[in-house]
Amino acid sequence: MADTHTHTQSMQTQQAVTRLSHLLLQKQWMLASAESCTGGMVAAVCTDLAGSSAWFERGFVTYSNAAKIQQLGVDAALISQNGAVSEAVARAMAQGALLHSKAQVTLAITGVAGPAGGTLDKPVGTVWFAWTTPQRLHSEVRHFEGDRAAVRQASALHSLLGLLSLIESTPT
Repeated sequence: MADTHTHTQSMQTQQAVTRLSHLLLQKQWMLASAESCTGGMVAAVCTDLAGSSAWFERGFVTYSNAAKIQQLGVDAALISQNGAVSEAVARAMAQGALLHSKAQVTLAITGVAGPAGGTLDKPVGTVWFAWTTPQRLHSEVRHFEGDRAAVRQASALHSLLGLLSLIESTPT
């Protein structure tokens, strides 16, 4: 059953990337990703699509707090006050990806994929997302079930679907 779920999620991810590529090409926008717990999975699925250099600008893999600070300009105080897995840090990552790239849209992911690292406030499966478009900055939290691989795959898919939804709801 897990294999079927993984295959379905993989197909959904490929479909989301294809839809996203069409939208970004239509708007002549470039995407940059800022990923922590997914470790570059979004960048990988985006660049799996031939021709992605026309709409995917770059991916930041900022797994450590130091990387978030150095590559994206996330304020160290923001991390120490809120923790790396927080709305404030996800939003700062998305804004940092925008500032440190030539992209017009960004997505950011920071979470606890497990199996360790969870707390009462932020159990394993807690993932914060943030997205920017030229008009908006949006963030939200999700709680995913499953093992580390399942949390990471669900996070990658959700980040793409969230960006699609934001772009589709943005007036032209």
